[in-house]
Amino acid sequence: MPGQNRAVFGDRSALFVNGSEHRGLFPVCVGVASATNCVWAILENYFNYFTEIEEHFQRRRGTILLLSTLDWALIETWKGAGIPLEAVLRGIDEAFDKYDQRPTKSKKVNSLAYCAQAVLTAAEDMKEAAVGTGGNAQGEKAAGFDAAEIATFLRGNAERLEKAQLPEREGFATGALARENARALREIAEDVETKLPRLEDLERRLTVMEEKLFAALLAVTADSELVAVRAEADRDLAPYRRNMTAAQVEQLHKQYVHKRLLERCGVPRLSLFYMH
Repeated sequence: MPGQNRAVFGDRSALFVNGSEHRGLFPVCVGVASATNCVWAILENYFNYFTEIEEHFQRRRGTILLLSTLDWALIETWKGAGIPLEAVLRGIDEAFDKYDQRPTKSKKVNSLAYCAQAVLTAAEDMKEAAVGTGGNAQGEKAAGFDAAEIATFLRGNAERLEKAQLPEREGFATGALARENARALREIAEDVETKLPRLEDLERRLTVMEEKLFAALLAVTADSELVAVRAEADRDLAPYRRNMTAAQVEQLHKQYVHKRLLERCGVPRLSLFYMH
């Protein structure tokens, strides 16, 4: 339909969000009014990816269960691997359908990791189908973000950075780095209100800032604390390792540690995705 935004899935598409290159069956905007609208459509798609999976998992489980650090890290891993939302939802349904057929159900499904293998199978099935049909298309609504919303998000993160409880260690001025980034975020917010920059450039800059913060945090965190976080990740992953490949387990482990360390110190996620 003329003027309608569309998202076409194709193997060669890629997007950098929060420091990761997202490839695979990923939406490429077609027919949008500008590159900025296209990026916002993709970022909104990124946000919806998380919320759709969370809500679908809760519906199939039958009771509200707050997703764990492992669950959120797993979703990030799926998104980073370019696994389409439809494949994840199909995989969740397949896993729960098999669970419902079991004669005894002594334990409830308490993690998305239970569905990991079914999700991968669904993704492979969809990829094969896409190759056979020459790809798919689906409607994609335009994103409704504006400069004021971005500026508010940036200033909010600046305040959280100033309040973050970052450990200190000789030779690593983590507190100074956090304050420096807080000032930078406020300056960017002022620039955004004056003239909205290219969103790809803004996202890239925010990603660099978060990566530097995480690297400093990793360097100053006591070995005993890092060991404890990694042990926590190992415990949470243990029941589900058999349903994942070694590469998936490694990536999920990294995402888990990253997310947990930032949470412990109150460091916000800076990517535009987390604006919601």
